[in-house]
Amino acid sequence: MDAWLHEGHTKGYTVSWRLRDVIHVEKTPYQELAIVDTYEWGKALVLDGCIQTTEVDEFIYHEMITHVAMMAHPEPKRVLIIGGGDGGVLREVLRYDSVVAADLVEIDARVVENCQIYLPEIACGFSDSRANIIIEDGLQYVKKPERKYDVVIVDSSDPVGPAVELFGAAFYQDVCAIMEEDGIMVAQAESPLFFRDTFVQVFLNMRQVFPIARVYLTSVPTYVSGYWAFGVGSKKYRPEEVAEGRRTVGGLKWYTPDLHRAAFVLPRSVKESLETAAEAR
Repeated sequence: MDAWLHEGHTKGYTVSWRLRDVIHVEKTPYQELAIVDTYEWGKALVLDGCIQTTEVDEFIYHEMITHVAMMAHPEPKRVLIIGGGDGGVLREVLRYDSVVAADLVEIDARVVENCQIYLPEIACGFSDSRANIIIEDGLQYVKKPERKYDVVIVDSSDPVGPAVELFGAAFYQDVCAIMEEDGIMVAQAESPLFFRDTFVQVFLNMRQVFPIARVYLTSVPTYVSGYWAFGVGSKKYRPEEVAEGRRTVGGLKWYTPDLHRAAFVLPRSVKESLETAAEAR
């Protein structure tokens, strides 16, 4: 077998992945879904031709999108995850004994079902009694929630198709309304190099809604450029700081409190992009 996945990002940039096997392919009501086995990165979830997560490096993204907000909050009890149908963020959230309920709202049931079958180490949190899986459009869910949340994590795919509005100010305003008075939200904000406009807009939209808005960075090898951003909106706590007395949960491979703080130290060009956009606004 000599199969390749060609992942196109811009008119001039494509990443190619040689595959050991194409395990499963289907067209869901929302997107094309595939589970493939790669040579270097193990099994991977692919949506609309782009790799979303792989067995080998998934822990980097999932730990960094989860533990920054969870550790900045002194005692998160109720957590909402928008997207995240692979289960990686849910797994990380449920490491905390303080969490009494974790609601995961995923628009595409087939993502959840396939990841449970083919990526069980990532999707292991679905069987936890504290997990509540809601198959619904996250945009609609936040307009009529049944409870308020301490932490909201938006683990969306790229801003195409059903995920576009999850990057908008109106959505962030709805999220803010369902958060507790000391709530924190975090959202993936794309590559600040390849998708600078989206990255900057996430920050500006959060700044428009929350009294405290920040961005932080990490490196995810299988994402375009490897250089990935997250936006944080907070009502009270400074997200760059670990809450007093917080201890790191066990089982982690990437996140540390030192890395948490360091992630908010931005390269000059990234910082200037945000400052210039903020001044123009």
